[in-house]
Amino acid sequence: MKPRALTPSVLAVGAVDWDNRLFDSLIPLPDGTSYNSYLVRGSEATVLVDAVEPGMKDVLLGKLAEVPRLDHVVSLHAEQDHSGSLPDVLARYPGADLLCSVKAKDMLVDLLRISPERIRTVGDGEELSLGDRTMRFVATPWAHWPETMSAFLVEEGVLFSCDLFGSHLATGSLFAEEAEGVREAAKRYYAEIMMPFAKPLRRSLAKVRDLAPRIIAPSHGPVFGDPEWILSAYEDWISSPPRNRAVVAYVSMHGSTRLLVDRLVDGLAARGVGVHRFDLTATDLGKLAMALVDAGTLVFGTPTVLGGPHPHAMQAAYLANLLKPKAEHLAVVGSYGWKGRAAEKIGEALGGLHLTVLDPVLCRGLPAEEDLAAVDRLAARIDALHREKGFG
Repeated sequence: MKPRALTPSVLAVGAVDWDNRLFDSLIPLPDGTSYNSYLVRGSEATVLVDAVEPGMKDVLLGKLAEVPRLDHVVSLHAEQDHSGSLPDVLARYPGADLLCSVKAKDMLVDLLRISPERIRTVGDGEELSLGDRTMRFVATPWAHWPETMSAFLVEEGVLFSCDLFGSHLATGSLFAEEAEGVREAAKRYYAEIMMPFAKPLRRSLAKVRDLAPRIIAPSHGPVFGDPEWILSAYEDWISSPPRNRAVVAYVSMHGSTRLLVDRLVDGLAARGVGVHRFDLTATDLGKLAMALVDAGTLVFGTPTVLGGPHPHAMQAAYLANLLKPKAEHLAVVGSYGWKGRAAEKIGEALGGLHLTVLDPVLCRGLPAEEDLAAVDRLAARIDALHREKGFG
């Protein structure tokens, strides 16, 4: 795929990774991803914004084959999927300096062994003249590493936002408006990567609003030629209260826990509570993360294994604790053979969320009528709490 123009002075020169299905040996990629890099040409200087994942360096270098000179290379974020091919780019263009934030400098030296002499740091609001174009650097820390920044091409209103507003989506479409599945991919990306940093993201969103970009060009996924919908979506995901939804994540070994989950899901649905149900032996954890964005209550269903929760349930609880969703309530249902601390351990794993913990429903063996009645009371309690809080 040849370089493609975003504006008269900006070319997309990154790489589409159609086949990758696991990012960072952790994050499922059902739709692949891209590693975006942008060439900005002014009347007096040419700049490359970000590089690509090292395995894709030949794609980037091929698209730069007819570019005789780079004056500057900008690294918005030191993580290797954005910076890994920087050594190759700098080797091809020995006259170019590398611009990054102050915190990124040591990271780039440590991660890639780039010579400190090639690096020049820039501060929040600092501008770089390209002749007839001006690039302004914008600090956006914790989106999603502490050193991350964005760059704004003033005259054309293009914001190079790095991971902020990104999506893991391989597509032949340059712009989001032309691509399918962007909204779901963007929400998945927010849930998996950005949600833990909701508080600092509010400040970055305010900065972006002040810039009023006409185009947002992230480092993964397609470009937003109409930025309003992605800005509004982020504001909703970050700042709106939880919705009238419950995430029910469960695993069942011999059917007892599943009977409790079935009863609870039916009870919640009958009361008008939206339910996202996940069998943790089969679910895509990215789908679970997306459901966590809006949920008011988290429910974990687990049998007792060697005195504690099933490992799949603990993994899901650990993940939820890391992602820091807006949920306010926690419930645990499950079964045991003799005794155990499954509910207590799940609560401890989610301690960072400061949830209101509801009375668990734990049964010995198959659920009896009194256990099912307790599940009905739990469904009623969740419904009442959501109504009290005004979760819509």
